[in-house]
Amino acid sequence: MTAAAPAPDQGAAQQSAPIGALSQLIQEALDKGDSYGKLAERAVDPESGETVSKPYLQRVVKNPPANPPTVPMMRAISAALRKPFRHVQEATARQWLMYESTELAGYDEEVRIIVSHLAGKSKAELLQWRMMIEAAERARRETGE
Repeated sequence: MTAAAPAPDQGAAQQSAPIGALSQLIQEALDKGDSYGKLAERAVDPESGETVSKPYLQRVVKNPPANPPTVPMMRAISAALRKPFRHVQEATARQWLMYESTELAGYDEEVRIIVSHLAGKSKAELLQWRMMIEAAERARRETGE
């Protein structure tokens, strides 16, 4: 005589993978009252005119594609969400590339480019850059700028 198999754990079946960062941005817009249709109507890249469809937005939230959206698609999603392009770009990088960016408050785009350039440098190169930055900061303080 054999025993009946235990019922599957319903809690385990309902658990899902954590939602990706871009998926989360879209879901937040939905939670605030937007619909996929409304988002798709606004999802137009202001530079190229490329659009993002309602089914694509649904797929990003429910079953994200293997490849990230293109730059024109990110600009379209940015327009749909009414969020800065950089936020959509960072969310895309987190979701598809597992890349985390750090905000540099109070600095212009040139400083952000320099910091990005330093990523992946050797310890010696980083020390050299740190010394140059510290020397520049001392000179700025000494001259009162």
